[in-house]
Parts: sequence; structure tokens; C-alpha cells
Amino acid sequence: MKKTKSSSKKSTAHANSASGPVALRVATRKGAFLLRSDRRRKGWRISKPIFLGHIVHHVVQDPREPRTLLVAARTGHLGPTVFRSHDSGKTWKEATRPPAFPKAPEGQKGQVVDHTFWLTPGHASERGTWYAGTSPQGLFRSEDGGATWSSVTGLNEHPEYSKWMGAVENGTPNGPKLHSVLVDPRDRKHLYVAMSSGGVFESKDAGKTWNSLVAGLEVVEQFDPKTLQFHDPHCMRFAGGDPDRLYQQNHCGIYRIDRPSETWKRIGKSMPKAVGDVGFPMTVHPRDANVLWVLPMDGSGVWPRTSPGGKPAVFMSQNGGKSWKRQAKGMPKANAWWTVKRQAMCADAHDSVGLYFGTTSGEVWASRKEGASWKCIARHLPEIYAVETAHSSR
Repeated sequence: MKKTKSSSKKSTAHANSASGPVALRVATRKGAFLLRSDRRRKGWRISKPIFLGHIVHHVVQDPREPRTLLVAARTGHLGPTVFRSHDSGKTWKEATRPPAFPKAPEGQKGQVVDHTFWLTPGHASERGTWYAGTSPQGLFRSEDGGATWSSVTGLNEHPEYSKWMGAVENGTPNGPKLHSVLVDPRDRKHLYVAMSSGGVFESKDAGKTWNSLVAGLEVVEQFDPKTLQFHDPHCMRFAGGDPDRLYQQNHCGIYRIDRPSETWKRIGKSMPKAVGDVGFPMTVHPRDANVLWVLPMDGSGVWPRTSPGGKPAVFMSQNGGKSWKRQAKGMPKANAWWTVKRQAMCADAHDSVGLYFGTTSGEVWASRKEGASWKCIARHLPEIYAVETAHSSR
């Protein structure tokens, strides 16, 4: 694969390849499931459901302490909360203080967390630190492994907050949310977040101050791109090996930015016109900044949010979005009317990168060959909200 100057930069967070078994953490509308592979990633075993009946938005393993897992859930009796396990999921404890906005003064209407949507481990140097993104849009931080959470007031209590985010009732379906929390592997204080609605924001001081980063991003026709609440990023990722490059799947296309530029470039224009560049998820090669994958959906008309024409396919770019290759070998050729949500596509770190995604119809698909061919490894699960990878030496 051709390398650019940008892609030659390596970060210690992404430079090393992995081998051996892979574990998938699958979050669904009715609980969580763990899938474990053999060393060749050919055979897979699925666990019994965890938190069966509860809405689970995200399950993430701590790369700094591999036996630690965090789960973002909305439960019938506890409401929105976070669970944590320090024994690889055998036992769980609920956060004693989950993410929550401060109580509004009497007579005023305050924000109330509907659910915690996104979990991100903190910097490698900050053991026990986590970030959580919520619906409606809020950013929270834990410094004790997820037991207690505090509001990142620099964002949540910013005087322009309501102007940036807009009203909850005018937000995206299933509620506006903060997601794609990225921590620069070179600098623990350097953060990015994306918000639907609200756009992309950057902080260089661990969340004390924030600046918007939306130049070049399009919004729905007839709306003003200068108004932040009209921006709707769906998923944002660091490029593999180069945290100065970010990719974004947006409501209005696929984008790339190469810092210190302040302007996003729409790279989805080179996608086939019959497919378009609308979608929710994206994932990246762990070591090559030029390689990424997206899974488009039908965004025409009333936005059916299904595979275009009922023919799902992943599209891969090996040159930073200049061109795209369709990858659908093994997938249904027709009448597959599902899609994939923004957290439900990921990659492992093997030399031949494994790709994984979960569908709204409850299937998990895997490729051991960087998307060249696909196999369904789990069926009949509840609607899948998120899929994350983890590596095991066993």
C-alpha cells in the first residue's frame, strides 16, 4: 500500500500488531454478549447474555487493565448507569455516581441524562481515567475506573451550550448525543468529541476550554453550516498510526482532516453515485493512515436507513479516500434490509486486519482478510448497537 508523509507517522498506541484470539464486546437493545475466537479467528464462541433485557449502548475493555470492562446501560429500574467488572465480566458493580448533569436551580429546567451512549478509556498514562458521552449531549470523566463520574464543566456548562446543541426535541432520532470521544495518544490533555447535533469540538487543556472544528463540513440543504446545531457527525476516528489525521462519517458525507488544518475535506465524493457517502459507522486500519472502511446506508428520500437497494457492502479506501473498493463477498446479494449503527463496526490489530460489524437485524459479520470476504459469525441477537474488539494472549 502506498504511504504518504502523513501515514508514515507512528503512534505507540497503534504501532504494534497483535496475534492470537480476538474477543468481541457486543452491545444490543436487550443486553450484552461476548464473542471469543480461536487463534486463527475461524471459530467463535458466544457467551450467555449479560444484563439481559436492559438496553446496552456500549461495552469497552480497558487496554491498560485488560480484565476491566465497562458497560453503558439503561435499565428499567436504575435508569441510565454504568457497570464495571474487574474480572473479565464474571462479576459486576454499578457506578456509585453515574454520569448526571447537576440539578437545575428551583424554577429552572435543567438537562437530564437519558442514557450514556459512548465510553472511551483515558490516556495510557492515566490509569483509571475514562470519558463518557451521553444523550443529551454531555461529557463526563471518571478518575476511579468508572465508579464515580464528574461533569466536564468546560463543555457541559459553557455559556454557549444551548446555542451549540439546540433543543433536545429538535435533535436526532433516539435523542441527540455526544460520541466519538478521542484522546490524543501523544497528549492526555488533547481531546476531540463529536456531537449529533453540535458538530466537532477540540480541547487542548483536558476539557477546560473548547473550540469548534466544523469548517468544510456540509449540513442538510437549506440550513446554515455556520449554525453548529445543524451539524451531525455520525462517527469520527483517528487514522491508524497518525493522530494528526482524522476521518469522519457524517450525515452529509465522508470527510478527512489533516491537522493543523482547520478544514475538513469531503472524500466521499469519490464513492459510487448509486451508493452515495451517507452512513453511520467507519473503522480504520490500526497502522496505516491511508486505509479505512465505511458501510453506506440509504439516505435518500425519507432516510430509510437500510442497505442501499437491500444489497449491503463495505467500501475500503487505501489512499485516504481518493478512491473506494466495494467488498461484499459472502454477504447477502439481495433483500438484506439492515444497516449498521455508528458504534457497531471495528477492526482488530492482526497483520491481516480483521473487520467486524453488527447489524440492526442482530447479526455479527467478520472478515479475516481486511474485507476481501465475509462470514456471519452470530445470528438472532437483538438489535446491535455497538461492537468493540479486544485481544487475548490465551
